[in-house]
Amino acid sequence: MNLPNKLTILRIIMVPFFVFFLLTDLVDGSKWIALVLFIVASLTDLLDGKIARKYNLVTNFGKFMDPLADKLLVCSAMICLIEMDKLPSWIVIIIISREFIISGFRLVAADSGIVIAASYWGKFKTVFQMAMIIVLIADLGGVFDIISLILIAVALALTIISLIDYVVKNKQVLTQGGM
Repeated sequence: MNLPNKLTILRIIMVPFFVFFLLTDLVDGSKWIALVLFIVASLTDLLDGKIARKYNLVTNFGKFMDPLADKLLVCSAMICLIEMDKLPSWIVIIIISREFIISGFRLVAADSGIVIAASYWGKFKTVFQMAMIIVLIADLGGVFDIISLILIAVALALTIISLIDYVVKNKQVLTQGGM
């Protein structure tokens, strides 16, 4: 197993620890531990892609598991943020629905021997979602409350735009996939 794939697996392993520290106060500064874990996990997403492309280590495992690891991290964080009353559930439902739709799309494509890699819209969406989560967890108040609202709006817009982009660019998957 190559380094980018190991980083993807590490990101998946970090999720339960992140959730634990975010939702508990067993340790002083649990929120900050959760924030650091989220940032480190997010950086592994950046690193695994750069390493895979630079050293020609792109694999079908990575193309499939990297987006799933991102979804697990981001969706777990957003569900926690609902419980913490920092993010409206309707926004999270829209974002998670998009993730299920794209995952289903990828499964249909994979059944036809097609691997759909992440698009730039999808990558922008992930970056803005991660930034939104970081600002919401940090909860610094003041101007950051306005920044968090802007990040929520942009992340939601990019979620919808990237969904439309995937469907339009890959509509042949639906026709070739026997649907």
